[in-house]
Amino acid sequence: MSNNQTTTLCVSVLSGKGGVGKTNITLNLGCSLVSAGEKVLLMDCDLGLANLDVLLGLAPEKTLQDLLLPYTTPAEVAIPISEGLDFIPAASGMPELVELDTDIRNVLFDKLESFFPAYDFVFLDLGAGISSTVLAMAAMSRLRLVVVTPEPTSLTDSYALMKVLSKKYGVTDFYVVVNQADNHREEVQAFDRLHAACQKFLKIEPQFLGGIRTDRLVSEAVRRQKPLMQYAPHSLAAQNFNALASRLRSIRLTMLPQLASSSVLMPLPKEFS
Repeated sequence: MSNNQTTTLCVSVLSGKGGVGKTNITLNLGCSLVSAGEKVLLMDCDLGLANLDVLLGLAPEKTLQDLLLPYTTPAEVAIPISEGLDFIPAASGMPELVELDTDIRNVLFDKLESFFPAYDFVFLDLGAGISSTVLAMAAMSRLRLVVVTPEPTSLTDSYALMKVLSKKYGVTDFYVVVNQADNHREEVQAFDRLHAACQKFLKIEPQFLGGIRTDRLVSEAVRRQKPLMQYAPHSLAAQNFNALASRLRSIRLTMLPQLASSSVLMPLPKEFS
């Protein structure tokens, strides 16, 4: 990996189970940050079941898979969505990409890391679960957002994900976003349950970034293949996204000295080699 100075914050968005709204959160956080004047790159890293392009109503000509070719550059793959917002799609239905070996992963990220510093935020929308590729990308990120819902299965699977990252790879800092809660009390209860388990059994303290309330306009925006922040910018969920984006901007500001002294991506623990 390169050692070029940068102030880019690389954020991985992950979850223990699918269907919790992770990709929708990635997209709308990106849109909210762009509205606040940030430059954002969204990267679909669900290498087997990509769907960020579906949320945007796009049919990409090139994907992350093309970056494995010798002469393809990230600029050729990236798609401008709006001013300040770009998107690198992944290939869907390519199971051979789900588990990237070390050499292929290095080829991919050596190319990408020279491209990342053009942005203030880079979001890696990871696949659900604990595949080696998900774990590696989460470990390489500067900040990890774990998306959960109040459902017990979501909390249990997200705990398992954090357990693997913390126990096996020494990754101990996580921010939690609670999605699809009916009210603030339900958000806090869901986070408290997850936090209590992490504190007791893993000896780590995940942070509560905030929540996205249940809002029918979210589903409507998905059906229309438009970001909620464009389709219904004054909706309750859109206000929630703006609040989360504001917190991320504050976090990035506090991290600027750290970001400027190192490369965009963290070196992987030796266990990944």
